[in-house]
Amino acid sequence: MASADRFVDLAGLLESCEVDGFRADFVSWGHYRPEYWRNYWHSHSFHEVCLAYSGEGRFNSGTTRYDVVPGSVFLARPGDVHEIESSRSAPLGIAFWGFTFRAESGSAATGTGWWSGLTRPDGPVMSLELGGLPAAISTLAAEAAAPRSGYRAVLAALGAALVLETARAFALDDDLSVEVLPRERDRGTVIVEAMQRHLVDNLSRPVTVREVAAAVHLSERHAERLFSAVTGASLMSTLRRLRLELAAQLLLDPSETVTAVAHRCGYSDVRPFATAFRRQYGTTPTAFRRTGGTTFVAR
Repeated sequence: MASADRFVDLAGLLESCEVDGFRADFVSWGHYRPEYWRNYWHSHSFHEVCLAYSGEGRFNSGTTRYDVVPGSVFLARPGDVHEIESSRSAPLGIAFWGFTFRAESGSAATGTGWWSGLTRPDGPVMSLELGGLPAAISTLAAEAAAPRSGYRAVLAALGAALVLETARAFALDDDLSVEVLPRERDRGTVIVEAMQRHLVDNLSRPVTVREVAAAVHLSERHAERLFSAVTGASLMSTLRRLRLELAAQLLLDPSETVTAVAHRCGYSDVRPFATAFRRQYGTTPTAFRRTGGTTFVAR
């Protein structure tokens, strides 16, 4: 958390975000250096969250006292009366952020979910379930320290991640459990689509089964079997078909020579190209061009 001191730079840069039907308006960003400090009993009208990154201390919320160690994240919900005190012998360093949190009008968010970590009034206020919080905080601080083109979109996305990970840290296990829906497409179909994209992207180059298999991290045999099972055709026959379909389109452009078309479709010589084209379309590339791609069947 070496970047915690840059957290204050987010003030005025990241003011709000939306996530999953909820809106968060940020009202404070800051940190306490690892030296003795104490903020006395008080409350807020917003959620205040602190993440300890060094030292020790205590967090008093209502009548309950919590020991704070590096990696502790603790929460004061709106209206919670609380105080924080650093240890004198091992001063406490924290990053903190505060935000309001409400459901947007028309939001479909109902029941319980990740947001329950913020909305459940009797939920935990101390957690060691950091999840992606440290990464989100460090990345936010780094972006705020040196904004670049696109920083608003980046900060809004990171702010949404911060709010969501904050809520998850204080949500109950039951709040976070979800029913995993069946995939619309199985993994094999997705892999075959990646292989097809590789073929289309490399029609002008020499392509081997080995190369395509490596692109999807499979063995040659596995790649061939999977591709044939899903498409009903082999990799190389599909590559030939795609090349000749592209050739048919290119031949309709009179500015392209037949030789240039052959090269653009992965053929180093016109003769094998013409042979393959005739086998596919029943006519030569030159005749195909002359008839504008129209073939006539004698009756």
